[in-house]
Amino acid sequence: MVEKTFTITEASGIHARPATLLVQAVSSLNAEVNLEYNGKSINLKSIMGVMSLGIGQGAEIKIVASGSDEDEALAAVIETITKQGLGQ
Repeated sequence: MVEKTFTITEASGIHARPATLLVQAVSSLNAEVNLEYNGKSINLKSIMGVMSLGIGQGAEIKIVASGSDEDEALAAVIETITKQGLGQ
């Protein structure tokens, strides 16, 4: 299991477009990838799950990946968050 915590810096938070990009980044991988925020944990492969959290600017989220390609899954999330300027 690997995990990383991010602080969302994007002014509009994780809305539909970045949520879609995050889901796409991990959907083809075998690892189980969860996003934890505000005491809730959702499957990052679920766009509805991500959108239901209402993650805004300043939010602290944790990505937890486990499985055969967990490192690749975490790297894909890190790349997406960095490339899209969503957080640090």
